[in-house]
Amino acid sequence: MEEKVAIVTGGAQGIGKAITKKFLENKISTIIADIDEEAGLETEFEFSKIGNVKFFQTDVSNEESVKNLVKFVSDNFKKINILVNNAAISINKSIDELTLEEWNKVISVNLTGVFLCSKYCYKLLKETKGVIINIASTRAFMSEPGTFAYSASKGGVYALTHSLAISFGPDIRVNCISPGWIEVSEWKKSKFRKKPELKIMDHLQHPVGRVGKPEDIASIVYFLVSDESSFITGANFIVDGGMTKKMIYI
Repeated sequence: MEEKVAIVTGGAQGIGKAITKKFLENKISTIIADIDEEAGLETEFEFSKIGNVKFFQTDVSNEESVKNLVKFVSDNFKKINILVNNAAISINKSIDELTLEEWNKVISVNLTGVFLCSKYCYKLLKETKGVIINIASTRAFMSEPGTFAYSASKGGVYALTHSLAISFGPDIRVNCISPGWIEVSEWKKSKFRKKPELKIMDHLQHPVGRVGKPEDIASIVYFLVSDESSFITGANFIVDGGMTKKMIYI
């Protein structure tokens, strides 16, 4: 994994921050592409002692912003080996409260952002025989009330993954991870960071006996970008402590 270069969208907080840290710990130069400048600069400073990390403010839903990101990486790092499409937002409301503007915003960030980043990183990834990892969600396959836009966007990410894998192969492998409940309270920027407030039943409702951690997702991401997974593409990996396999009776 020496001398590789990765882009992690939404890499300043939550799951993306854990992925960034995992890459840096394994000598992968990492660009944090995040819209939150405060969080991005904070994480860049925090992780600078671990490895080669740079923050570049990016709105993944904006084509020019994504183009600028790729140009920055090309000019400063000369290559891209790994793209992790992780950036996402959620607006959960009842159908009569959710506006078209809110719907479009979620789809633009969560789904169009994956398309734009994959599109403009394509040439550099092809040169390095690189890897794309898309972060979807178990909400692509199951829902709670009011998650219309988020669930639809993550279902789109799941479908876009196999489309990209078939279109980009054999030069670029593309896989998808669908996390379940991942507790990110301790992985937010400092002003919002706090200890998790979890009940015993929160853990026990998971077949593995605990709520997920960002490190759980970072570990499978690292495996899927390594040569150990060179025969895997177009696949989706549900990482949810077994919850989507659990029958619930009232």
